Amino acid sequence: MQGADPSVVADALDSGDPLPGTGGFAGDLDGTLVRDVLGRYPLFVERAASDDERLDPEQWSHDPTALADPQSFPAGHVRDGDGTRRRWTLPSPDPFGDRETAIEAVRTAIEDSVDAVDTDGLAIAFSGGVDSALLAARIDVPLYVAGFPDSHDVAAARSAADLLGTDVRVVELTHDAIERAVPEIARATGRTNAMDVQIALPLSLVAERVAADGFDRLALGQGADELFGGYAKVAKAPEDPRVEANTVRGAQREVVATLPDQLERDVLALRAAGVEPVTPLLHDRVVAAALRLDGDLLVDGETRKVALRAAARHSLPEAVATRDKKAAQYGSLAARELDRLARQAGYKRRMDDHVTQYVESLLD
Repeated sequence: MQGADPSVVADALDSGDPLPGTGGFAGDLDGTLVRDVLGRYPLFVERAASDDERLDPEQWSHDPTALADPQSFPAGHVRDGDGTRRRWTLPSPDPFGDRETAIEAVRTAIEDSVDAVDTDGLAIAFSGGVDSALLAARIDVPLYVAGFPDSHDVAAARSAADLLGTDVRVVELTHDAIERAVPEIARATGRTNAMDVQIALPLSLVAERVAADGFDRLALGQGADELFGGYAKVAKAPEDPRVEANTVRGAQREVVATLPDQLERDVLALRAAGVEPVTPLLHDRVVAAALRLDGDLLVDGETRKVALRAAARHSLPEAVATRDKKAAQYGSLAARELDRLARQAGYKRRMDDHVTQYVESLLD
């Protein structure tokens, strides 16, 4: 079992509580396969295995490369002798009664989760945004940022580190590093599509450097955008065609439901690079608080992650708490330069999904 204590998982299995106070779990519990509702730990089963019997130990794994034909075991599900079925679903709680109560609940949940992180062998992936800055302000371990020299993330991380009174170690990206890392990411994750590889690139290259420097765990601010309204498509709901929900709060739940797929990719890429991810902003207590936020505490006008930023002011300088950031694949310029490499290799933009074709060529 990876993640939570087996006794806590057993209680959650009996009660059906989707948020029993853990940071996620996946694996075997007395002959029953389980995976938490947000899929915070990867779990895979052989595609050809019959669904009406228990799986032998060699028919499932946390590592897809250990199986002949792996398929992801769905988040929130269990599997035993009666087959696979959903056991946990994200709750739909009523919103907090007032703004002050909501912000205090978010602050307490975040601070308790971050402060509980074991710092042994730990570093932090730091972009200079509010999410990773919350970790950096409360955990005294080295900070790392990946990016090309002229990238937004490198400049933002240096600026935020100065405001926090600390330093950040820069992992300078190069074309050679990208060409080497891309096939490693694709093999580890089983994904070659351009977006997944672009997102994983800066994480993977930071993780490589962190592992080379002697650390085996990497803390990240993952989950904050999904939980607290950080995406433009959530802010623009219901007008944005990328979401089906007709409210900001509904759009939040919609993007939270994408976390299992995203986390699977990131965990596999980081493990392949030599570190174990640590994600305190995805602890059950933080998730529970975020799901109780009203729409105006997610997005207010042009401001996203309203409650998170308000809560962060207790730990961060105002300039950091209110700072916007770019997605890592864009802020690091990894996406731009991967596209450049694809075109230099003859995969032009007029071609269908030219970057994905380039990634697949590197595997060959």
